[in-house]
Amino acid sequence: MFDRRLLQYFDWVLLGLTLLLGAVGILTIFSAVTTAVEAPQKALYIKQLVWFGIGLMVMVACFTFNYKTLDRWAFFIFGFCILLLIAVLFFGKYVGGSRRWLSFGIVSLQPSELVKIALIIVLARYYSRNVTPKGLTLRQLMTPMALTVLPFVLIARQPDLGTAMLLLLIAGSMTLFAKIGRRSLVSLIIAGTISVPIVWFFLKGYQKQRILTFLNPDRDPLGAGYHIIQSKIAIGSGMLTGKGFLKGTQNALAFLPEQHTDFIFSVLAEEWGFVGSGIFLCLCLLMIVWILNVALSCRDPFGTFLAVGISAMLFWQVFVNIGMVMGLMPVVGVPLPLVSYGGSSSMMVMISIGILLNISMRRFLFE
Repeated sequence: MFDRRLLQYFDWVLLGLTLLLGAVGILTIFSAVTTAVEAPQKALYIKQLVWFGIGLMVMVACFTFNYKTLDRWAFFIFGFCILLLIAVLFFGKYVGGSRRWLSFGIVSLQPSELVKIALIIVLARYYSRNVTPKGLTLRQLMTPMALTVLPFVLIARQPDLGTAMLLLLIAGSMTLFAKIGRRSLVSLIIAGTISVPIVWFFLKGYQKQRILTFLNPDRDPLGAGYHIIQSKIAIGSGMLTGKGFLKGTQNALAFLPEQHTDFIFSVLAEEWGFVGSGIFLCLCLLMIVWILNVALSCRDPFGTFLAVGISAMLFWQVFVNIGMVMGLMPVVGVPLPLVSYGGSSSMMVMISIGILLNISMRRFLFE
């Protein structure tokens, strides 16, 4: 029998924020691909609209079952995503110098996007069973470290350092929420500090170049520093209220790189200025705070860790993407949730929102 409390606890605010940010994304992509004078790709905003519609159906499917089912299937979901990542190394197609995609006829899938939510689910399962008031020990942290390092290595080999680093940030946020013992935390900080030069040694040449360019964009203004410089010009030219919808000159003259994906915020900032950008960031902040409220109101540890992990994922994607286009962080391929063009990214976000709505609807249940 249908429980009426499921409708009573349905999170209309979270759904409304999702629809609003999705609409902003589609309009911004429309502007990004229709005003550029070089190689316009006018069909992209239609594709994004289709993906968003499919995402809504997937989102509905994600809150029709009890989210606690994910607890039982966590390792199966994680293992399946790992197999997809391994398949990418052997059968993936090259796009932009990286092998990140699996092709299934007319549809392409980016498994590195799906593994974000898979990692959140499996870590939520582990932490919900092992969290202690005294904090996790190094021995207890070995399992989540292994679960994180495995997809990190597979994604870094594609190479996709941006998504790989996001996995570390998500796992780190969930681990801090679970609480780490003082000695364990000190040991991890020391180990992380020692590993920095080792990681630098294994970085590819273009990745080192991006970090050096981040530290000094003017060292190569026509090469590695070009993207950051043009993005900052676009953001600054928007000034207080922006140039208006479809009137951004940096975008129209094709100075902005990847204006419909990684640098979509530059298009938004140029057209709507400081005021529009501020409103957009407030909407993103409201969504993240609202998700944390869902986590705090949930009486099930697994649901709490799921919501915390999803909020961390969305927060770090927004933080890294906007920091990147403003020259505050190195340029990495991290999309802006619900705004950047991309089917796999849209599906991942909509699945996450569906799980959050699922948790919110059933937060009155406790077993």
